[in-house]
Amino acid sequence: MKIPITDQFLLDIIYPLLDATDNVVDFLLSNKYQQINILFGNNNPVIRKYKKDRKIRDFNQLIYHLKKSNYIKVKNLQNKKAIMLTKRGFDKVLKVSFKIQEKKRRKDGKWIMIAFDLPQKHQKARDLLRSILQNLGYKLFQQSVWVTPYDVSDKTEKLLQTYSLENYVKIFLIEEL
Repeated sequence: MKIPITDQFLLDIIYPLLDATDNVVDFLLSNKYQQINILFGNNNPVIRKYKKDRKIRDFNQLIYHLKKSNYIKVKNLQNKKAIMLTKRGFDKVLKVSFKIQEKKRRKDGKWIMIAFDLPQKHQKARDLLRSILQNLGYKLFQQSVWVTPYDVSDKTEKLLQTYSLENYVKIFLIEEL
């Protein structure tokens, strides 16, 4: 699957930080990501590769677009430029990694069902929850009820905790629809 250059750049920045056993989603949802204040300078191999493979002007446009879209911040640290992933950049990397990650069906044949009750006044949280569920492979079953045959219950729980949505959501394991 071909993904946009901006998404690929953000993913390429994250991949070198992963342990051999980690995947992007698990890493981004772990404490490791929170502890490593992800900063990158010109000596970063990913940035050097992108500069080498593209014209300087194209690379600068890429960085400009990422800054303008609020995916990264460029800061001066110790007289060197550094690129830092923002919260929105974090969300974008998470979304892209879900799209490219292979989804596996549950071995027991059961489905995961999620029912949520978020007050209408929390519209942004409702939209965020719907986006998370879609990215994980859930399909709308009824209003505020989503189902998936994929084995994503751990990721679902981690994301709900990350975004403080667990109090509004009930998760069920069902035999059939």
